[in-house]
Amino acid sequence: MAFKRFDPQDFVVSADTVTSTVWSNNAVALNTAFTSSTQREGVSGPYYLNVFQTASTSNQAAVQYQIAYANASGGGGVRFDNSVVGKSSTTTIYGQYRTLVLEDENSKFTFGPTFTGSAANDFYVISIERARYKEKLFPGSFNLVLSSSNSNLALLHLTDDSNAVNIPTYFGTQRAYQVVSGSDGSPYKGNGYSFSGSYGIFLPDISTILLNARALDDASTSGGTGTDDGAGIGLGTVTTENNNGQNPSKLYKLISGSSAASIFQLNSQETITSDYVFVRARNSEFNYSENPSFISGSTGEVIYDYFINNPQTYATTVGMYNDSNELLAVAKLSRPLVKDFTKEALIRVKLDF
Repeated sequence: MAFKRFDPQDFVVSADTVTSTVWSNNAVALNTAFTSSTQREGVSGPYYLNVFQTASTSNQAAVQYQIAYANASGGGGVRFDNSVVGKSSTTTIYGQYRTLVLEDENSKFTFGPTFTGSAANDFYVISIERARYKEKLFPGSFNLVLSSSNSNLALLHLTDDSNAVNIPTYFGTQRAYQVVSGSDGSPYKGNGYSFSGSYGIFLPDISTILLNARALDDASTSGGTGTDDGAGIGLGTVTTENNNGQNPSKLYKLISGSSAASIFQLNSQETITSDYVFVRARNSEFNYSENPSFISGSTGEVIYDYFINNPQTYATTVGMYNDSNELLAVAKLSRPLVKDFTKEALIRVKLDF
């Protein structure tokens, strides 16, 4: 064993971006979806709806995402206290995302800079299950096709507009893209907005998609056949105060519609930082072994004379120590590396974290 201190130039830091699908079993798209009646009717039911990739009773079932409905006035939800007007699970959800996204309890959400109406009073939330991704969502990979049983409002194709803008909108430090009619991060035509502004907000850094309820409720004209014209999908959101409208279930039915075109595609994005450490063995270094079998135990002399002037060693392991002589990392070579005075070695060690 021999030691050598690293020089500053022996270290290089690199960052690579890795993408992968967010769904279980590395599925490219979530074409089937299931819910649990137990969860829907339980304590969490008024707040959100869990969506699984297979029947919730299956051993393979895993939550893929949650659907919730938010209303600033408490519409679509039952009051916590019948004597307190406008306070329900939907107001709690609205306040939660207002604090998380807008960071201002006096603000309201607006969808798209060209939205000419008042600030949005309600919206739907699709929150990707935390276990489905490592860092954040990948802009441009979001494709959601809503399928309606109404033949006049057959399909609505939604995506984020990341390919159509140079700089995203920011809420604090969070990136935000508008949800538009289109695919693979590009609008079908124009800005891809509905008659009520954009179809929502795509927030990749908190793995959340907010959908404009007003835009989805529109049923004035055909929602599209791949060239969506600004209409909605006739969702039929219940906004009546002190009324459990089961709104998350309404959106779920459109996402999991019977149409073969119903599809939900989404990828995650992760930045992997790597430290490259270059271990350099020059021709005059690491040629002698400190193995006791090389030395005579009685005289301390080298047993084999040819190891004096023509030594040869075989490097198999690189160990990295701190200044306290504590072993921090070990790198194993694929095969022993021959080293003598006529050879130099450069070993690159990669540390991912």
